[in-house]
Amino acid sequence: MSPPMDLYEQMAALVAEGRPFVLATVIDSAGSTPQKPGSKLVVLEDGSLRGTVGGGAIEHQIIQAARALLESSETTRVIETHLTHELGMCCGGRMKVFLEKHGAPPRLTVFGAGHVARELAALALRVGFRVTVVDARPEWASAERFPGCELLLKDPADHARSLAGGPEHYYCVTTHDHPLDQAVVEALLDKPSAYLGVIGSRRKAERFRMRLRAAGFAESSVERMRSPMGVEIGALSPEEIAVSIVGELIRVRRQTV
Repeated sequence: MSPPMDLYEQMAALVAEGRPFVLATVIDSAGSTPQKPGSKLVVLEDGSLRGTVGGGAIEHQIIQAARALLESSETTRVIETHLTHELGMCCGGRMKVFLEKHGAPPRLTVFGAGHVARELAALALRVGFRVTVVDARPEWASAERFPGCELLLKDPADHARSLAGGPEHYYCVTTHDHPLDQAVVEALLDKPSAYLGVIGSRRKAERFRMRLRAAGFAESSVERMRSPMGVEIGALSPEEIAVSIVGELIRVRRQTV
């Protein structure tokens, strides 16, 4: 049984919007079941649905399993449900359903729109990150300098305070001002993220860590900050530094897939 084509169109739209979901596909059934192999259901984080695998108690069970998968580190899961009186269904039979998680693309927020940020954003886009650049200076955070990126003309620290974070979020702090870097880091440090890095020398990094400890941040939080950020390749130019940082972002992304 083939699903309507608009289900695939809706899935493509969800991917484009960066909204994670689970695709549930009936892969086997026996006896009297509400849906046959090939039937599909899309489950979003908030429990909203696209498509169906039969409705009722059986669909509710699949929805619960799909939402649990979204919160886990797994990417796929197979569940088998027997349609019995315990489920409030008297039709009998069984269904085996394959659950496949489609995660949101990783989101990189670059705080600051300087020379390194420009190269970093361009390269991160090319390797699959959705990139947002935050800087209050319109002459720096312009569409000409950052094609393909979302641009926010606002104070980086204010924006950092407004973020909720999440496992798909990566943060690179590259502002033009050390106290501003510090304020951004303090706003982000206890928020969930896959990566939090700060540009600068080892001396700057140690000063930052001392100030964070003095401000009362736990050592486990302080150690989450990667600074100097990037893999060690002896980078000097903005282009080389961007390669170093994106290399580290890729390493973290592949370790969390």
